[in-house]
Amino acid sequence: MINRFNELKVFQKAHSFNLKIYKLIQKFPKEEKFRLIDQICRSASSVPANIVEGNSRKTSNEFIQFLYQAKGSLSETQYHLMLAKDLKIIEDKDFDELISESDEIGKMISGLVSYLKSKS
Repeated sequence: MINRFNELKVFQKAHSFNLKIYKLIQKFPKEEKFRLIDQICRSASSVPANIVEGNSRKTSNEFIQFLYQAKGSLSETQYHLMLAKDLKIIEDKDFDELISESDEIGKMISGLVSYLKSKS
């Protein structure tokens, strides 16, 4: 396992993605504060948070479980982005960029899972 979570490329990418989400939601209508905004913030933040928590675990299998949770949160975030696009809250361009980035993060998570499985 990596000693410092912030050295993991997948964490760096997920953290950057999360920052973009937080910047994007500043454009959301105020009435979405306790609806879509809360949901998207929670799911997007859960991606890097699960990577961090998993990295601190003692075994690769525990880390893998947290990576699967991160991947689930990533999928949830993708859905929230799709909903925001369909509700005309975000533009297609923003949606496309964030989905592309989240797909890349998903591949990175899968790659790390494969690596960890090969080491155990």
